[in-house]
Amino acid sequence: MDQRRRDLLKIGATTMGGALLGVHSQANAEEARPGLADNVKSVPPLSGKVGLRIATCKFKANGAAGLGIVLDDGRVIDVQTEAKRMGMRLAFAPNSMVSLLASGDAGLAQAKALADKAGAMKSRPMAVSQVEFLSPIPRPERNIYCVGWNYVEHFEEGKEARADKAVTKLPDHPVFFTKGTHTMNGPFHPIPYDPTFTETADWEAELAVVIGKRGRNIPEEKAMDYVFGYSAFNDTTVREVQQKRHGGQWFKGKSLDGYGPMGPWIVTAAGVNLDDVRIICRVNNVEKQNASYKQMYFKIPRIIAELSRGLTLEPGDIIATGTPPGVGYSRKPPEFLRPGDIVETEITGVGIIRNPVALEA
Repeated sequence: MDQRRRDLLKIGATTMGGALLGVHSQANAEEARPGLADNVKSVPPLSGKVGLRIATCKFKANGAAGLGIVLDDGRVIDVQTEAKRMGMRLAFAPNSMVSLLASGDAGLAQAKALADKAGAMKSRPMAVSQVEFLSPIPRPERNIYCVGWNYVEHFEEGKEARADKAVTKLPDHPVFFTKGTHTMNGPFHPIPYDPTFTETADWEAELAVVIGKRGRNIPEEKAMDYVFGYSAFNDTTVREVQQKRHGGQWFKGKSLDGYGPMGPWIVTAAGVNLDDVRIICRVNNVEKQNASYKQMYFKIPRIIAELSRGLTLEPGDIIATGTPPGVGYSRKPPEFLRPGDIVETEITGVGIIRNPVALEA
């Protein structure tokens, strides 16, 4: 083992603690479970006090994952349990976000009814501190769609640092790429780090759009009808692999396992005012990125219209809409993530995810 790896192991063990590296006793296993809601510092209010926050979570230690509805006061409704108690025959599988999305208006209406009825019973729903949050869509059925260079300032900041100098002006159409499905990670779970592969892991805070119904050749003026909701996402990227290996093709550098944390829930479209949304990233409590939805070069309707041209979008498809300026590789000197760092991604009005960087075992 070389000195660099020994140093990193030491940093990882002392800064993060054994729990995050998988070295913890049974006695403290409950406290060590990533995703427990002591990581949820606040529940942002819904725009206009409408809409729902829908999560995928575990209500019991080592239990199966199921859908939860997060109320304004921080309590979480177990959809399966409450539907059974109320005698409600659900139009969707209560353990599958994609099934809920595919059920359309009928499923969403049932979820709203559950929230209203169970929410009125103050003693029944669980507190967020009792729940482990997973990614809202833990196993996407298809690759995650992503938009590159969707902020003018981000495009400009990277010109000097990019290995490929061929593109000198912002393209006239959105730049699309995908991340593999195994990049999906939970909102408070560790981002794995392997120093033998690369030491250029970087942050990219993004607003994620979740598609709610099938569509192809969607007109821009109707595109928002296909949006189910929004979530916080970090398009974590290995820069050296993205830019210099594999012919400069982005897929591999964007697609390492665990390099796409998302959550902590999806806020349905009615509950988000996009004009008020800001995309923020902090590393170790230091703000690195902060921009508004209004600064996006290609807004969501244009993204959906162009992506769906000749390409079918399905319920549960995820679109990461691009990152603002402030990424690490374009800074002087460049900054990259290290074991022990905490990456916080905030979408105002939606939620905050917080992911430690941890050495792979």
